[in-house]
Parts: sequence; C-alpha cells; structure tokens
Amino acid sequence: MRARGFTLIEVLVALIITAIGLLGIAKIQALVYANTGSASVRSLVAIQASSLAAVMHANRAYWAAGAAPSPIVITNATIVESTNTLNTTATNVADCKLTGSTVTLPCTPAVLAAHDLHAWANGIFALLPGASPTTTITCPPNIPPINCVIQITWNEKSVALNAQAVAGTTGGPTGTFAPTYILYVEP
Repeated sequence: MRARGFTLIEVLVALIITAIGLLGIAKIQALVYANTGSASVRSLVAIQASSLAAVMHANRAYWAAGAAPSPIVITNATIVESTNTLNTTATNVADCKLTGSTVTLPCTPAVLAAHDLHAWANGIFALLPGASPTTTITCPPNIPPINCVIQITWNEKSVALNAQAVAGTTGGPTGTFAPTYILYVEP
C-alpha cells in the first residue's frame, strides 16, 4: 500500500516560493514607508510656500510695487539679496513694535517685508532642519503686474527600487536627491 502526503522536496519548494513572496512584500513595505515620509515633507514645503505667498499678499505695498530686490535667496535661515535691505539683523527687524521694539508706528513696507522673511526663514529651517532648504524668490522689477516665483529646493532621502531610480540620487540606493517646488505668485 502506498503512503499519501507531501514529500520533503515539495515542502521545501513551497517554503522557497513563500519566502520569495514575503521578501517582495517587505520591499514594497519599505518603499511605502519611504514614499509616505517623502510625501509628508513635500506637503509641508507646499504649505510653507503658500504661507510665504500669503505674507507677500499681505504686504502688497512692498512686493507689488516692483521694488523688491531680485533674486532673494534664503539658505537655511540666512537671507541674501543684492541691496542688503532685507538682510537686516534681528534688532533692526524688531522695528514696528512687532517684537517689542520702541520704534513708533507706522513702519515701512521694507521693514515689514524683512521681518516677515526672517520669521518665515526661521520657520522653514525649524521645520526641515536636516534638509538644507534653499528658497529663491524672483520678482522682475517694474513690470506690472509683478509676477514673483518662489522656488524651494531641499535634500530628501530616497529608497530606490531599480537602477534607473538610483541614477537620480547621490549616495547609492539609499541616497539623497534635491526635489524642487515652484509657486508662481502675483502679490
């Protein structure tokens, strides 16, 4: 009489097929976690760009007049621009009684813009401390209506699925790349 059941080879083949499937699921799960973190950072950058646009809308006397220096580059929490009017020290930015200054009102739109940019720069740097965010604000002068471009670039860690994805990163399959978010604003 012949015994019924599975042979040892059949069981080993089934285990190998199951293990390969589980490894595939683990890889997909790692990519999902990485993409969720990436999407979270990108959402925060979009919200920060919108808040900068709102600040520009609120101070139309400065931004819509066409007098803003172009470009304005904000790296981490440092503001660099050609006229050096917005890159003031914290004591000068405290004008207009915004942070306890004794300067009487009204304040100038340029001082208000400097204060807003410094507060925004500190906010995005605190939000993305390890990402080295760089923001460039470009407003062509004296061309009404003024159309400004806000461009934010930051470093983001990535997990590459294939060789083509690895080519877009620095540092191999778990390297970094620098995505860019662009927002067009008419202050």
